Amino acid sequence: MRTILATLAAAGLALAATAPAAAHNHTISAEGQAALQAAVANPNRAADQPRDAHRHPAETLAFFGIEPDMKVGEYAPGGGWYSRVLGNYLSPQGQLVGLYFTPDNGPFSEEAQAGIRKGAEDFPGKVAEWTGRDQAGTAGLTLDAVSDADKGTFDRIVVIRMMHNMMRWNFADSELKAMRDLLKPGGMLGIVQHRAKADAPASYAGGPMGYVREKDVIGLVEAMGFELAGQSEINANPQDSADHPEGVWEVSPSWRTQRAELRDIGESDRMTLLFRKRD
Repeated sequence: MRTILATLAAAGLALAATAPAAAHNHTISAEGQAALQAAVANPNRAADQPRDAHRHPAETLAFFGIEPDMKVGEYAPGGGWYSRVLGNYLSPQGQLVGLYFTPDNGPFSEEAQAGIRKGAEDFPGKVAEWTGRDQAGTAGLTLDAVSDADKGTFDRIVVIRMMHNMMRWNFADSELKAMRDLLKPGGMLGIVQHRAKADAPASYAGGPMGYVREKDVIGLVEAMGFELAGQSEINANPQDSADHPEGVWEVSPSWRTQRAELRDIGESDRMTLLFRKRD
């Protein structure tokens, strides 16, 4: 956190005073809406669909303004939950790029670093296996391998439930700068993140518990060369108190601790934010 806080201080940002964003009124095309509904309903997502009621993939991607013909980066694809939606949704004219951690910029062993590079290499094949998407429309890239040809070519990048790891591992600033370089002028960054209460102490909301304060995410991303374009409550869950002793991993789908009072509340309360690359 020291690196992140120093960056914010240098930018002269008062996080608590972040101005509210103007409403984001972007509506994707009718063709995009139809394609997105079909992508979410595709039988190849049968195992994923029970989570749709909590994660709202169609509404979230529409809020991010993602059209089928765009070049979209998905940061830290993990098990591919959102990759399967995007792989179904993006047209042959679009492109899906799995963006992987800078391998030597975090608490990763040599074995883990090799795994990250292998994940990027294997991403097109995985998406093809999951969705049938032509591998020509998919790529994988670690953020230390960004070339000049990659820069300024992405329409959208999405970061789904990953800001807490970027913050606790002290590389959020460099990873966000790399993503900014990839985006076109006016390109957008969409973030979904477990949300701590606004008054949560920094010791709880700094990343290790999975929950982070919305004002901190906004301040950090703005310091890295973005402007807040919109906020949505699509993924809010007021039933989540967001103060669990073992963090977000006590609620669905992890349930690290099987506390009866958490079984039926759904998934975590989440912020949904959209940022525009600033000139």
